[in-house]
Amino acid sequence: MRTDFAGEMGGYRVLGHVWGGWWRGPGVSSARKVAGFGTEARRQLQPRGSSKRSGSLGNQSFPGLLQPENLSREELVDVLKASVVDQKGPLVTLNKPQGLPVTGKPGELTLFSVLPELSQSLGLGEQELQVVRASGKEASGLVLLSSCPQTASRLQKFFACSRRAQRPTATYWAVTDGIPATSEGKIQAALKLEYVDGLGSVVPVKSPSRKDILEGVKRTLSHFRVVATGPGCALVQLQPVTVFPSQLQVHMVLQLCPVLGDHRYSARVGTVLGQRFLLPAESTKPQKQVLDEALLRRLHLTPAQAAQMPLHLHLHCLHLPGTRPRDAPIELLAPLPSYFSRTLQCLGLCQQ
Repeated sequence: MRTDFAGEMGGYRVLGHVWGGWWRGPGVSSARKVAGFGTEARRQLQPRGSSKRSGSLGNQSFPGLLQPENLSREELVDVLKASVVDQKGPLVTLNKPQGLPVTGKPGELTLFSVLPELSQSLGLGEQELQVVRASGKEASGLVLLSSCPQTASRLQKFFACSRRAQRPTATYWAVTDGIPATSEGKIQAALKLEYVDGLGSVVPVKSPSRKDILEGVKRTLSHFRVVATGPGCALVQLQPVTVFPSQLQVHMVLQLCPVLGDHRYSARVGTVLGQRFLLPAESTKPQKQVLDEALLRRLHLTPAQAAQMPLHLHLHCLHLPGTRPRDAPIELLAPLPSYFSRTLQCLGLCQQ
């Protein structure tokens, strides 16, 4: 069975009635439009299901930021157990730390590699968890796990059908360096994954041919909406319709507004006399993101600290089908990491 990873790429208030192999409890909210970061939204996004383990940075620049590479296997299991927001029936939802890979090479410490221990730690016995949906390594946010293969298969079919119908099921929050030219819209681009010196990089492809598509070029689509703006920055809601590695990061670069903490693709945006433009993706090497002095002052960061900034891309919400055909979709919510909330406060992006 194919696992559905959001490759650019939790918690939910959840899942007592059993239906189709999964649960819905009184804590689940019906789907509704998130209006922004007013009082209610800020209350929803208070840090919950976050870890208090060691391994975070030793300063207050990015509070709550973990360094998964410094954790032992046992410590990572403890971190993930502490990050569980809800566990009902076969479904487990957790709020993944930024920087934790979902999968990797044999022997690497990943979410997938410790699922057997996490299943035991959560009292699931022989029912081993599998990934249904997850944010990518550099993103933080929602991870949906299931100990029931039938439930996982049913939900993955729902996500696949939604993509074919071009119905977004995932909502991300992103803080951007720059403000999109329009307040909302669609971003469409053909993308391909290239490897240079063993490192993968996603590049846009103009007017792809049928041969390009057969060789792995994919037409991608995301919806965006600007939620709040400040001088030279924005809080943007992103809803990917397709799934491709680094899709949202590359899409925002194409809008000349790289995601804050994007040290892979932000160098593709150049500036001359205050005007931004795109540099050739194929010849632009990744480098640490460079922010202007005004933005650094508002963030209370030095250039050296900014070079360590985590990617501000968070899988905040997933929509699942209701328990019955006529029921409203169920909303799974993941609170923001503490460093993300600090950035919003520093930049004044918490207003509706």
